Amino acid sequence: MVESLTLGELAVTVALLAGLGLVSSRFGLSAIPAYLLAGILLGPHDPTLFSLIEPSELTAFLADLGVVFLLFFLGLEFTLERVLRSGRHVGAGGSIDLALNGALGLLVGLAAFGPSFEALVLGAAVYVSSSAVAIKGLIDFRRLADDETDLVLAILVFEDLAIALVLGVTATSGGSLAPTLLLVAKALAFIGISLAASRWLARPLDRVLDLLPRETFLLVTFALVVGMAAVAEAAGLSEAIGALMAGVLLAETSVRTDIEERFFSLRDLFGALFFFVFGLHIDLAALDDVGWLLALAVAVSVGGKLVTGLAAGRVGGFTRRQGVNAGAALVARGEFTIILAELLARNPGIADATAQRFAAFAGLYVLATAVIGVVLMKESRRLGRLLFPQRPRLDAG
Repeated sequence: MVESLTLGELAVTVALLAGLGLVSSRFGLSAIPAYLLAGILLGPHDPTLFSLIEPSELTAFLADLGVVFLLFFLGLEFTLERVLRSGRHVGAGGSIDLALNGALGLLVGLAAFGPSFEALVLGAAVYVSSSAVAIKGLIDFRRLADDETDLVLAILVFEDLAIALVLGVTATSGGSLAPTLLLVAKALAFIGISLAASRWLARPLDRVLDLLPRETFLLVTFALVVGMAAVAEAAGLSEAIGALMAGVLLAETSVRTDIEERFFSLRDLFGALFFFVFGLHIDLAALDDVGWLLALAVAVSVGGKLVTGLAAGRVGGFTRRQGVNAGAALVARGEFTIILAELLARNPGIADATAQRFAAFAGLYVLATAVIGVVLMKESRRLGRLLFPQRPRLDAG
């Protein structure tokens, strides 16, 4: 076992991630659980048969870059056009989802940690669906053109907006009330300034970025993303909220498509390494401690999202079968759950034992819900027909 990541180990790691990602895609599954599993197998915890890599400053830095690019690309999706397109479902569907799954998540958090800051973060981790897994599933199963897909995207937009505030305070909050309220105020101010900048600076940014040659364009964009992450961190917030707002800032520019095309590979590479590095910290031996919590969280998560799909679908004018389709698309948890666990581990006010327990739960929870969620998406139409069979019509004569 070594204390740092060598070039040879990095090559083995990336090759393994590529292979696992290919296998996952062949089975129609998200690659996120595969990346986590790779971290578990190659990490220092049991089983130690394949242990190769020890968490280090370098792996932590790679994970930081993964968070930055994952959140940056999420921010790029916050265009005014997208919000307006799904606007009629955002308020109703998002509110139903928050009221039901937010409450269920908080109950799970209270069961695990009692009344505490950790319970709130765990509640958020259980509440929020995986945009990456959901959208990939919609593409893979050819559901993008379905009417209820607008409802799914609207709820994901609402969740992303709600969780942005949580990201802003998770890494540094949890102390007394006054510092926590100050952090919330900072997060709100940072988000507000970024949203205003995205509206008023879009055209000047367009002109500047359009004039730059390709190499300089890449460097300036990279500097902007990492710079906003650094500013957020310097303000006592998480770098994740800075990267998210960098994406929001560039979302309304005409070069948004160019940015996505040129940085897409970096997002996939560092995103895969982020989930892998998180897997290095998961100790399967902790299953004895968090097994009951995992079973509880998975049960309420699956049930809560299916009920959300049905309730929000009914309010939005969809059939019950379409509601099942929408709910199934929201079951999987992924990037946000892992990011929240990672940020909580960096919080100086959180005990190491609590952070390790949270990390073990988050990794296993994502593994379980991502697999269950993809299977439910694949079989949601059959499930809808089973739960809500079509009633035979009686002849009028």
